[in-house]
Amino acid sequence: MIRIAVDARELSGRPTGTGRYLRELLARWQLMPEAGGAHLVLITADPTAPQRVPERRGPGATLAWRHVAGRGGTTWEQRELARAVQAADVQALFSPAYTTPLRVRVPIVLAMHDVSFAAHPEWFPSRLGWRMRVLARWSARKAHTVLTLTRFSAAEIQTHLGTAASKLRVIPLAVDYLDTVLAARSATPPPPVVLFVGSIFERRHLPLLFEGVALARRAVPDLRLEVIGDNRTFPRQDLCALAADLGIGDAVRLRDYVTDEDLHAAYASAGVFAFLSAYEGFGLTPLEAMQQGLPTVVLDTAVAREVYGAGAQYVPAGQPEAVAASLLRLVTEPEIRAAQIAAGDAAVARYRWDDAARLTWDALVNAARHGVQ
Repeated sequence: MIRIAVDARELSGRPTGTGRYLRELLARWQLMPEAGGAHLVLITADPTAPQRVPERRGPGATLAWRHVAGRGGTTWEQRELARAVQAADVQALFSPAYTTPLRVRVPIVLAMHDVSFAAHPEWFPSRLGWRMRVLARWSARKAHTVLTLTRFSAAEIQTHLGTAASKLRVIPLAVDYLDTVLAARSATPPPPVVLFVGSIFERRHLPLLFEGVALARRAVPDLRLEVIGDNRTFPRQDLCALAADLGIGDAVRLRDYVTDEDLHAAYASAGVFAFLSAYEGFGLTPLEAMQQGLPTVVLDTAVAREVYGAGAQYVPAGQPEAVAASLLRLVTEPEIRAAQIAAGDAAVARYRWDDAARLTWDALVNAARHGVQ
């Protein structure tokens, strides 16, 4: 029987991107016959984390939780987590979020979703950015296998972390979650609502989106903007003040976090989705929006072209007029809107969580067979 340890910290608190990624993998592995007989030891500093992973009674892996007291930060990772892994009698460790304990003697599969902290250190506080770069580089060196999401990110990891191409495996994400609830699609005119979902970083250009919405409101005065995501900008952007300065304060609603049910409602009540990110490892929320039948506007980048293909409309950086024009086309021109929704459906169909779970599991099994590090 294969035993694999999992760093389950990302399931603590209010799980966002990486937490949802891990939660879906765990759900799929419990249902996957290929994982039958395997035992996953989920190690966390948060005793409430098991509440966020439904137990799936299937032919696949079984889960066991191990609470290890601590704050769950870097020190906990390098000391308490390392000790717990060594004591768990496992054949491999899955680290789903950029770094891993460096003093463990089992093979490691590390997920490195992007390297924005290395490619653009100016986006991060100096101390945090330095720590992330050092730990990520050493973690990638330590790992048996490094998983990433796109060919673009694989090239970035090689360039900025010096990781050997032979260690890298590209496994895209998907949006066909086991608990997905799809919004009913309607032929009625779309709501005049622009939606953004995702943690707010400088690279996601919320000021550009705000400017585009302000310009678009000249043609559609009741156009509104919904923003869902924690503001992690550095230096911090005052988005409320920006909206007021642009004269759209009453038309913008900011929420730092919503439940899955409220997120579904937000997708269902929007007319168009916008995600103007200059740098991503993948960019999952635009695919989620496409799945919900929302035409989507993104910044024109290499990784966006790789992931979405014709599924999104592309706008250049620094041009709020282009943003406004694209939003207006998708809200007011039914034929363009319908064609873009159909293209989004085709983009979504390229990705399946079953494939992501199987390929990730294969990487773990292969690492476990590699033996002691």
